[in-house]
Amino acid sequence: MKDDNIKLMTKICKLYYYESWTQEKIAEKFGVSRPIISKMIQKAREIGVVEIIVHDDPQQTTELEKELEMTYQLQQVLVVPTRDLNKELVTSAVGKAAAQFVQKLIKNGDRIGVSWGNSLYHMVREFPLDKKDDVKIIPLIGGTGNERTEVHSNQIAYELAKRLGGKCESLYAPSIVETEQLHEQIIQLPNIASVLREGEQIDLALVGIGNPYSMSTMERYGYLDETVLGELKELDAVADINSRFINRDGEIVDHPINQKVIGIGLEQLKRVHSVVGLAFGLHKIESIKAALKGGYIKMLVTDEASAFKIMGE
Repeated sequence: MKDDNIKLMTKICKLYYYESWTQEKIAEKFGVSRPIISKMIQKAREIGVVEIIVHDDPQQTTELEKELEMTYQLQQVLVVPTRDLNKELVTSAVGKAAAQFVQKLIKNGDRIGVSWGNSLYHMVREFPLDKKDDVKIIPLIGGTGNERTEVHSNQIAYELAKRLGGKCESLYAPSIVETEQLHEQIIQLPNIASVLREGEQIDLALVGIGNPYSMSTMERYGYLDETVLGELKELDAVADINSRFINRDGEIVDHPINQKVIGIGLEQLKRVHSVVGLAFGLHKIESIKAALKGGYIKMLVTDEASAFKIMGE
């Protein structure tokens, strides 16, 4: 959107929200119809010119955040108030809160790595336009295919770069390949190797935490069949981060699938200064706890119900 349009939109929103002008009065001032003003106000909310925040009782979530930070030695935790919200509204609330949380972490000149999945997709979808200088987004895992490309790391990197006015790389490879031999061949290709090297030098990583057995993005895309899921269960795997599987103690499981992933490994992820894990929903309690025990994430964004469960078990 052009700067002139955003300036006009901002003027209209200030009159509407700060000075309580009616839409009819604003329309008359600018010589347009009331529906045009209504659409501009709605558009301002969609692109982040206007943010509407309902202040919930912060005491309970603040205490949960402190408990989680102390228990798992985390830099920061954001617990999103979600009481009385249905599933769809919880997803939107966590996505919006995560976007605001991450926005505050990003500085000029940062190199930001992104994984893939629904949590990151909803965060980026809610991310406001916030131009930064010399910011670059790097996908931390491959992702190709035609199904739901919006949750792939390349698309998430592209969308986030667009909102930050920065650049992005693309990792043109599948997230998981058929054999370890093919994996070794692909990661040595110059264009793949250069992106993976950049992924090892990031300032901030944004990753999802998956449950391989419930609402799994990887299963939906055919990376996990019943045989592999059975083998992972035998190994006590309860979570995946950047498509690598860990057990409930946070240890990387000894399964061939972990050697076939095109992306940075979990030990490399541990060396990143700031790693934000995004995960919510009661089906992810064990997955989140495993990620925390393994020390793979340094900040957590989750919903209130999940935070209660994590600390209560």
